[in-house]
Amino acid sequence: MEKIKVLLVDDNEVVREGLKSILEPQPDIEVIGQATDGLDAVAKAEELRPDVILMDAQMPVMDGTEATKRIKQSLPGVKVLFLTVYGDYVGGALAAGASWYLTKDCRRQDLLEGIRVLAQSSRTKAKRAC
Repeated sequence: MEKIKVLLVDDNEVVREGLKSILEPQPDIEVIGQATDGLDAVAKAEELRPDVILMDAQMPVMDGTEATKRIKQSLPGVKVLFLTVYGDYVGGALAAGASWYLTKDCRRQDLLEGIRVLAQSSRTKAKRAC
């Protein structure tokens, strides 16, 4: 079975490491890299070619919405799962090309389901929050 390649993008190290600790034990998911801001996310996405990107909304240098827009322009097949504390960013993220969104207080199962659904579907344009 080919693993789902995931790139974690968040300016908070504790959040990235927490996500990594949830994802690493999964037999079908592999964390292939981490980025600390939107500009770093664009570069890492082009270099690593993930299947799914977990993208934070608010970050220094470049926010998640602009990073999503740039990534989708160069890598249209990459799925972006937008993670946010604030629902205000969801509309912009979806317009920029994000395929799914979750609030950061979501359940572990919702996160894993979102990643798996996105990886399996080339046309998913789901909008979901917990």
